[in-house]
Amino acid sequence: MSLHHFSCHANRFSRSPQIQNMKSFARFFRWLLIIALLAGAGFAVWTRMRPQPVHVVVHAVEIGLVERLVANTRAGTVKACRRADLSPGVGGQITLLPIKKGDRVAAGALLIEIWNKDLTAQVELTKSEGRAAAARAASLKQQVEKASRDAERLKKLHVKAMNSEQDLDTALTQLAIYQADYSAALADEKTSLDRLQVLASEIDRTRLRAPFAGVIAEINGELNEYVTPSPPGIPTPPVVVLLDTSCFYISAPIDEVDAEAIKIGMPTRISLDAFGKRSFSGRVRQIDPYILDREKQARTVSVEVDFVTPAETENLLTGYSADVEIVIDSRANVLRIPSQTVMDGQRVFVFDPRDGRLHERKITTGLANWEVTEVAGGLTLGEQVVLSTDQAGVKDMAAAISGAGP
Repeated sequence: MSLHHFSCHANRFSRSPQIQNMKSFARFFRWLLIIALLAGAGFAVWTRMRPQPVHVVVHAVEIGLVERLVANTRAGTVKACRRADLSPGVGGQITLLPIKKGDRVAAGALLIEIWNKDLTAQVELTKSEGRAAAARAASLKQQVEKASRDAERLKKLHVKAMNSEQDLDTALTQLAIYQADYSAALADEKTSLDRLQVLASEIDRTRLRAPFAGVIAEINGELNEYVTPSPPGIPTPPVVVLLDTSCFYISAPIDEVDAEAIKIGMPTRISLDAFGKRSFSGRVRQIDPYILDREKQARTVSVEVDFVTPAETENLLTGYSADVEIVIDSRANVLRIPSQTVMDGQRVFVFDPRDGRLHERKITTGLANWEVTEVAGGLTLGEQVVLSTDQAGVKDMAAAISGAGP
């Protein structure tokens, strides 16, 4: 076969329908493979680049109690219902100290006595002078009575002209002298008694006594030490600090912006660091009538809170740090959510498990505190609000996976 004849035969074969179909299929398959590879690569890139669902912590809308609370700005302090900073009325050397720190004493008990032997010596001298005056008065009384009888007898004799005028005048004069001496002796006796009262008052000033029953909290002095009263305008430490621990109260500073809402008698909750999570019931008993302005501190008003159940204060110590929550208002059986879920006071994120997305929603709130907020509108019971609002990726219509909150 000639070369020309073979070439013509080959051209006819290559133009046959079967060969053309095979080539078309090969090109189609090649493009299909390229498209599949590109689609797979695109899907992989999209899968890697697409936003992942954000994991959020949610809390269901519930029914419960919501309170409006006011709390102290700095730690409050447990105080005894009465405290007395005591010092003797005069200065001197301590000669009697029958107490020690921690002792319980009765009202009127002697706490300290200052050296007073000079005063007690004056007492004895005055008593002696008083006894002498009393004896002299008794003697003069007898003389007055005798002179009075003599004068009466002479008067009767003078009427009968049995004695002279001079004798009667002498007797009457002697009676008047004795009466004057007797009155002077009685006055001396009275003066001695009055001086004894003065000395008793001066001695009493050297003795420091308990004004009420209580516990000795502090003693600033020892036997034979000298103590001096505070000069005017210069405070000095008290010699004895006495506390009445039969009852306690809390003194706590409240920010001035909250002072107007507080009223005497409002219920409170008291917590003490020393008692862990235990809570005590209290009631507002006093609100200071002025705002305390201290340098580098917020302006506050001091509020005093009584314990409702005194029996609970049996193991309290003065000076414990304390916090108070004053209940300004309260509402029971209302819809509520954790306060941390509320943004700007009116927005929350709601997780919808049906589409797995977050939805920003505007709500109406009522009473609120730092734990829970009343929902007046915008949410229904059981809906799930997002606790972790500051988490990255939390936004409207974001895909999410939820977990229950505490």
